[in-house]
Amino acid sequence: MSYNDLSDEELEMIKRRKLLEYQKRLEEERRRREMELRKEMLLRRILTPEARSRLANLKLVRPELAALVEEQLIALAQTGRVRIPITDKELKELLAQIYEQTHRETRIRIKRK
Repeated sequence: MSYNDLSDEELEMIKRRKLLEYQKRLEEERRRREMELRKEMLLRRILTPEARSRLANLKLVRPELAALVEEQLIALAQTGRVRIPITDKELKELLAQIYEQTHRETRIRIKRK
């Protein structure tokens, strides 16, 4: 079946469906950008410039860990469980705690006969 075989009505329905899909994607992208901007604004208030720089470096190396840390920092700040602004030293301590909780040491033992 080619476009020549489709009626004008069918073509119009396809165009509408494609337009709706495109609009939906645009809306989702707009929401995602808006959420990202809100998160950035919150982190600007929560972290010192040095701490933000460290978090940006972490985001380059381990984006999934950085996202987790950002969410935790925002939650801690919103509930008043941390002193604001969080310094680079405090962020390093938090990252060390998270590393200890998530890091698994791999050991290989060779049994000799």
